[in-house]
Amino acid sequence: MLLAIDTSTKFASIALFDGEKILAEESWLSRESHTLQLMPKFVNMMETQGLKPSDLKVVSVALGPGSFTGLRIGMAVAKGLAFSLKIDLVGIPTLDFLAYPFFYQPLPVWSILEAGRGRIYTAGYKRVGKKWKRLTDYMALAWEDLPSKVADGKAIFCGEIDQYGREFIGKAFGGKAIVADPAFSMRRAGFLAQMAYELWLSSHKDDPATLSPIYLKGM
Repeated sequence: MLLAIDTSTKFASIALFDGEKILAEESWLSRESHTLQLMPKFVNMMETQGLKPSDLKVVSVALGPGSFTGLRIGMAVAKGLAFSLKIDLVGIPTLDFLAYPFFYQPLPVWSILEAGRGRIYTAGYKRVGKKWKRLTDYMALAWEDLPSKVADGKAIFCGEIDQYGREFIGKAFGGKAIVADPAFSMRRAGFLAQMAYELWLSSHKDDPATLSPIYLKGM
């Protein structure tokens, strides 16, 4: 059984994955209440599924980029479970699994997270054969700097895109760009769980003593 934890931003999500199906998943607007909400939701989810902590074999955690405090809370809980239960730990960058639902789309996908003060965290992705490939570094930039990063403007944009962002993408890229609807843009721990499980099956695991969040400096 794998537990996935994402507290990268004001939106949070957790999920349980048994290797074949998502048994439970919850995503919510946590704002600044990750500390108060995360563990009760985890305990309730485990109890609802009739599971005990000893049933967990691996815990996965979103690495960011994102909120300094949010990432630290998720990381602390994941590491605490890994140490106390003696289970494996797998970290996945947040922008990676945010884009993953669009794996089967032919267009490049740009995942976006709010970074505050008119800035965003972003990275570009595309399916190459049967593999999901990141095309760029993880970046912190202003909306106005995004067009210079996107080749020819033909792309899908997903994630935390507010009204300003939607209008900006529409003006900057015209009809060549697609902005994912809110339901498709919600960050779901189920995708984090699936990516982490596949990585874990390949014998990958991270060291709880050294695994660190991805923090990007602003401009």
